Amino acid sequence: MDQPTKERIRKLHPSVREEITQIIKECDIALTGRAKVRITQGLRTFAEQDELYAYGRTKPGKKVTNAKAGQSIHNYGLAVDICLIIDGKIASWDTVKDWDNDQVADWYECVKIFAKYGWDWGGNWKTFKDLPHFEKKGYKWRNLIQKKRDSEGYVFL
Repeated sequence: MDQPTKERIRKLHPSVREEITQIIKECDIALTGRAKVRITQGLRTFAEQDELYAYGRTKPGKKVTNAKAGQSIHNYGLAVDICLIIDGKIASWDTVKDWDNDQVADWYECVKIFAKYGWDWGGNWKTFKDLPHFEKKGYKWRNLIQKKRDSEGYVFL
């Protein structure tokens, strides 16, 4: 597991840190070839969320999210986005490539591992598919936004 991934895990909600560490380890073991998982996004502040929401609306570019501040599970440290790092240096979001030649796309090997631990994949969404995105099942932003927070800013679950 690379340093950027470890740093992003440390900022996730405390309730999922150990689990996501295990998920990433299992993914890396399953990907016996040239690919390893990197978490590209974990906890996102409300300000960062509003900045992303502005793309394709008040800022140039295409829309990257339909979630305003507080409406993303990232805002609570209960979601991650990933990519595959190929040969330790090239980022890939290719969902069909089989870097380890085991007849299963590496991305889908990871999707299955995340699912085993109870994480939803944004690629299964009906609209606005988000292939790099995984979030812990059972949490809705409408409930999370109302919860009290601890001294570090994490919601009480």
